[in-house]
Amino acid sequence: MSIISLAAVTLLYGVSRATLPDRATDIPTSTVKGTQTAVFAGGCFWGMEAVFEHLKGVSDVVSGFSGGSEATAHYGMVSSGGTEHAESVKITYDPSQISYDRLLSIYFLVAHDPTQLNEQGPDRGPQYRSAIFFANEEQKRVAQAYIDRLNKAHTFPKPIVTQIVPLNGFYAAEEYHQNFIDRNPNYPYVVVNDLPKLNQLRTQFPDIYKN
Repeated sequence: MSIISLAAVTLLYGVSRATLPDRATDIPTSTVKGTQTAVFAGGCFWGMEAVFEHLKGVSDVVSGFSGGSEATAHYGMVSSGGTEHAESVKITYDPSQISYDRLLSIYFLVAHDPTQLNEQGPDRGPQYRSAIFFANEEQKRVAQAYIDRLNKAHTFPKPIVTQIVPLNGFYAAEEYHQNFIDRNPNYPYVVVNDLPKLNQLRTQFPDIYKN
């Protein structure tokens, strides 16, 4: 994970909340019981984890790898870009407090830039790709409908390149990657690339932000 200078940083996520798709295609809360999980990839998992940890209704976020085999789910191997894995986060949430649709809005408008192909900010390679790993057909349907609405609304100046693919396994990353920002708030990469996302989340979605 590379470090870029503060002078080179610009926020790419100044999207108005007025452009959010409607929720007509969200997963009905009546069809789910208990906590649910969602797995998203969108660049370095440090920032993704921190963003979703600060949402009301989210009880746990784990940094890890999805898209490849268990045998290659190790940071040193994934970093080569040849394992088919993407750095991902597994989010455990209560759908009675926050919906899958709402998680998608944070994913697309705060957590990462869905128009960057196989890269995110200073990071390059397929391990940093934008991807939604769906656990069932409902998640697949809602994710595709959400992207369709974002495209129709021309929310972003470039096409969305987010993949929607089946979840065939999620493997937790090494312990030192977990809660990385909480433990390393002054790490240069974090200061440059991730803390601005948390500030944006607090400003743009104050109704669901938690400290």
